[in-house]
Amino acid sequence: MAPPMSATDFLNALKDEGLSVVQVGDWRTHNRNGQGAWGPVHGVMIHHTVTKGTAATVQLCKDGHAALPGPLCHGVIAKDGTVHLVGYGRANHAGLGDGDVLDAVIAEKRLPPVGVADTDGNRAFYGFECENLGDGEDPWPAAQLAAIEKAAAAVCRHHGWAAGSVIGHLEWQPGKIDPKGFTMDVMRGRVRDRLK
Repeated sequence: MAPPMSATDFLNALKDEGLSVVQVGDWRTHNRNGQGAWGPVHGVMIHHTVTKGTAATVQLCKDGHAALPGPLCHGVIAKDGTVHLVGYGRANHAGLGDGDVLDAVIAEKRLPPVGVADTDGNRAFYGFECENLGDGEDPWPAAQLAAIEKAAAAVCRHHGWAAGSVIGHLEWQPGKIDPKGFTMDVMRGRVRDRLK
């Protein structure tokens, strides 16, 4: 459990981990804080976008759409590994998820199967949307997977969290499948190795 880091600390943490970062518009103050608190934060959530094309993906994640206003995450991780910062604060990315999963993330224990949607995740997680069609066929380039690893590790390193604080949307909310195309156990292993 921790208060969210400042936007400047977030930017610096990503850069210090070796990431290429693009700051999009007013990302530092673009948020959904009027809809509820952001924090305390407990982990990092990874998503796929079901989109193609970096420019369109970044725009969607920044602005959202009629049914779900943006920002839809804090950072968009493009195919080339660049992280585009689109918002900071409460973001519409996690939605309602399983409180037992949140308890496991806080304790950094093995996640239970997701069963219910009874807990606000938008207040509790940093979110990264990753450019991918999410069909299990769209490739995940090595540069993108490395950037996901680095972004998650950067946040964990700042807060003193272990890799158990990194989860996929599918591990949080019933009915979700993202990210599809790699397993979160493998990604957590990469984050764990990076944090050693």
